[in-house]
Amino acid sequence: MLDLKLIADNPDLVKKNAAAKNERRADVDRICALNDRRRKLQITLDDCRQAANAKSKEIQTLAVEAKRTGKKPDFEKLRAEAKSLAENAKAIEEQFKPIEKEIEDLLIWVPNIAAPDVPVGEDARANKTVRTWGEPRKFDFAPKAHWDLGKALDILDEERSAKLSGSNWLLLKGAGARLERALINFMTDLHITKHGYTEIWPPFCVNRASMFGTGQIPKLEEDMYRLKDDELWLIPTAEVPVTNLHRDEILSHAQLPVCYTSYTACFRREAGAYGKDTRGMVRIHQFDKVEMVKFAHPDRSWPELETLTANAEEILQLLEIPYRVVLLSTGDMSFASAKTYDLEAWAPGVNRWLEVSSCSNFTDFQARRANIRFRDADGRVKHVHTLNGSGLALPRTVIAVLENFQQPDGSVVIPEPLRPYMGGMERISK
Repeated sequence: MLDLKLIADNPDLVKKNAAAKNERRADVDRICALNDRRRKLQITLDDCRQAANAKSKEIQTLAVEAKRTGKKPDFEKLRAEAKSLAENAKAIEEQFKPIEKEIEDLLIWVPNIAAPDVPVGEDARANKTVRTWGEPRKFDFAPKAHWDLGKALDILDEERSAKLSGSNWLLLKGAGARLERALINFMTDLHITKHGYTEIWPPFCVNRASMFGTGQIPKLEEDMYRLKDDELWLIPTAEVPVTNLHRDEILSHAQLPVCYTSYTACFRREAGAYGKDTRGMVRIHQFDKVEMVKFAHPDRSWPELETLTANAEEILQLLEIPYRVVLLSTGDMSFASAKTYDLEAWAPGVNRWLEVSSCSNFTDFQARRANIRFRDADGRVKHVHTLNGSGLALPRTVIAVLENFQQPDGSVVIPEPLRPYMGGMERISK
């Protein structure tokens, strides 16, 4: 969440940003009014406490003087006055509770401030392509969509997945399952051995505090899977458990940046996307993803975002999959993000760019919600900046592999970096 002082000092900026992010529940005026009321109440409380302290000192001074002179003032009256001041202070303190509770309830609906270079727009139409890599392959035959390739190669079984779980669930088999696993291991190994991330294997269920800390709830609660009998959620991304590893902790500036990578299954109801992409693997309720998470010093988080994005891009480059890097507009980026790059891989069979990675800098927004701090070189305790990015998300990466490397006979050539993970297999054939 945002710093209350930032909101109070820059209400117009915060309101403009909320409007740009299409967040209508952000009541900045009410927050500022409550904060002003709280500030005035604090002044009254301080005056009352000061008067109570002064009265206590007066009684102590008079008691000493009475011993010396034998003259006793009306201590009963003085003590009654002191008691009244103390009771007034306590009554004022009680007035803070509902005000602070309402401020807290309102703050959770105020989105993070978008970085100055983020394009302003209400949706994806305002996104900006910042670079592309590779040239889409030209086929001398009509390229097939992955669902047709998968069925013909007997590696994708949509009928049985629907029998098991309903629509928009995934069942890979044989070489398809092995391709999914090969990609996970290849990507994780690259992030560990070359990019310097530490691997984490987290729980796939988390508590409310974890979901709140990264901003999934209450904003996106309807898209999450919740366990009926426990206060636990199935994770929508490894971002949630891995970012919350350091919730309520104070790191050292010497530790930063802390870099983690994690494979998890991810679960999303996709409640707001009903009826979209009902065929194949483009939009499903459970998918695999390798995630990268960073805890960075505030002075260095923007360069860290570029490095994080480059780490994700390298996967696509090694696989020789054409892609583009898209800077998301205010209306298309997440509630918690200050800046987001999406990596979109070209999928010739469905004739679309498919998002396979989203790399974001959340500045101190998540850190404030999750109370993740660090002690700087000057001894001051500050909030870290958190970043994360898919490195990469599956099965859209599987889609890109199948559709880009398909052959006229219906087979699919395995990209060379994946072959060691597939027992030397060079091609998926019928």
